[in-house]
Amino acid sequence: MRFVRYQRGNEPPVYGWLFEDRVGMIEGSPFGDYRRLEANLELARVRLLAPVTPGKIIAVGRNYADHAREHGAEVPELPLIFLKPPSSVIGPEDTILLPPQSHQVEHEAELAVVIGRSGRWIHPGNAADYILGYTAANDVTARDLQRLDGQWTRSKSFDTFCPLGPWIETDLDSADVMISCRVDGELRQMASTREMVFSVAELVAFVSSIMTLYPGDLILTGTPAGVGPLLPGNVVEVEIEGIGILRNPVAAASTPLEGPG
Repeated sequence: MRFVRYQRGNEPPVYGWLFEDRVGMIEGSPFGDYRRLEANLELARVRLLAPVTPGKIIAVGRNYADHAREHGAEVPELPLIFLKPPSSVIGPEDTILLPPQSHQVEHEAELAVVIGRSGRWIHPGNAADYILGYTAANDVTARDLQRLDGQWTRSKSFDTFCPLGPWIETDLDSADVMISCRVDGELRQMASTREMVFSVAELVAFVSSIMTLYPGDLILTGTPAGVGPLLPGNVVEVEIEGIGILRNPVAAASTPLEGPG
């Protein structure tokens, strides 16, 4: 099943489900009890939002050996995790804003795991029981600030630096799906999740050994090699086999006006 979050005009956002090119509203939430209503809305007539509003976003660094090598870094012996703030989340077709503090912002196409129920110390063999589904993510990164700071919080945390969508796919075998990224139609990244250093189940188990996972939390599973620059006017597309395409335009953020002198 495909779950969406959507909005009609100025109405409040709601959860829905997708059937072909039509949307039906959901009474309740995908993270609890719900009832599907008839899919009677044309998809083209609603605005898709980020399919989840996460409590926390746990991202994984260097989980593809080729990506680690392109940055001259070692492949970690244990998952290398960091956090992105929920305030960085945007949805399909929302604009990625390039901050004035950075001169090298890059895309990172990733498979995102959507947690469906609370868990701590989850065994890898039981990880699937805690996953609602998957969506596409772009772990946008200010690469120059990442190098400058030595740690990754600032470079990963700007507003608009976590596009998500277009929906949550619950019926996906994450072991071997293709991830690709295109900028203005040019292929930049392409790899299969089978190339991940740590599998989805291993990541769920590792993260849950550190912190409790709650419904709606996200785990971004790392990016393949081929990351590259985003410039004003670009359109970046993250495509994940079996899910769909997450598309976002890129623009320069406006510089705040100076205060009184």
